Amino acid sequence: MTAMASEAQVRLADAGRYIADLCEHFLEHDIPVLHEPGRGRVDFDVGTGTLVAAEGLLALKAEATDETSLAVVKFMLASHLQELPGATDASIVWTGDGCADETIPSLREVHVRRVVDLTPHMRRITFVGTDLARYDAFDMHVHVIIPPEGHAPQWPVPGIDGIPVWPQGEGAPSMRTYTIRRIDVAAGEIDIDFVMHHDAGPGASFAKRAKAGDVVGLLGPGGRSAGAAEWYCLAADETGLPAIGRILGRLPRHVGGVAVIEVDGPADEQALDRPEGVELRWLHRNGAPPGTTTLLADAVRAIPFPEDRTVFAWAGSEFDAFKALRAHWRKTCGLTRDQHLAVAYWRRGADEDAKDED
Repeated sequence: MTAMASEAQVRLADAGRYIADLCEHFLEHDIPVLHEPGRGRVDFDVGTGTLVAAEGLLALKAEATDETSLAVVKFMLASHLQELPGATDASIVWTGDGCADETIPSLREVHVRRVVDLTPHMRRITFVGTDLARYDAFDMHVHVIIPPEGHAPQWPVPGIDGIPVWPQGEGAPSMRTYTIRRIDVAAGEIDIDFVMHHDAGPGASFAKRAKAGDVVGLLGPGGRSAGAAEWYCLAADETGLPAIGRILGRLPRHVGGVAVIEVDGPADEQALDRPEGVELRWLHRNGAPPGTTTLLADAVRAIPFPEDRTVFAWAGSEFDAFKALRAHWRKTCGLTRDQHLAVAYWRRGADEDAKDED
């Protein structure tokens, strides 16, 4: 039952066109929509967004069962609307529930409890905090807000348009997306594994210097996991390794499949809990820079899919491998959108935050 709602009136000519564009956009990301001329409804996992066109106006309504979910719906509607050509400067002012919030409902401040090197290129940081139950979810990823070294934490605050307003200046934090590798709500702990890049961005730089007591913020969770199936094909490089580890640990014990993981060498392999029927294969670059080989895509192309079992394919990797795997699964294997998920966790030569999903 819906318990909370917010509304906004946005001045836009041809509002019906924006409704159609938004509905098409959300549908492309596998978010259910209902669309008819001049009206649309978007059914997010956490709530509902309604869009209605009037003369020179687009009426938005966000509904959810709690304040945190309502904030997510408002953000999704406002941020995606402002990405559309002609609406980038649209003025959105929400009224109703949650509009007096001075902090983002999903923001949690956590502290480093311990730091452990899993392999030469992977460091696990355990964070401790309170009220973390929302992160114990099917969604795999969390946004980590990292204060710059030597500065006190400054966190984003809610904007009137539902989009967070970020601190500016020398003390402005960075935000990077990571997989929740393990969560223990009772202990107030979250494990996040950091790839220790040679050319370190904000995330890897934080992981290198992290010590007990250091503070970061968390926003989320988000990011889909593998869908239900009887047989799985999972593929990743180091950046997708934590996600594969989490997926394997949560799969039903009776399923089968193959998990292929590319790392630098044998020292970077990890012991991963998995169903007995899922084979684990490690690929070694042997000193070649990440993102410069076709090892992962070549290995996956050689895997035959069973014809008598339902299949799901998942990949998390560098952008070129992501494109190759997505094309293979769609064009060669004929998998539908609900049978696969490929995510580009990074792009060679780009910022460590680069990400694409399909």
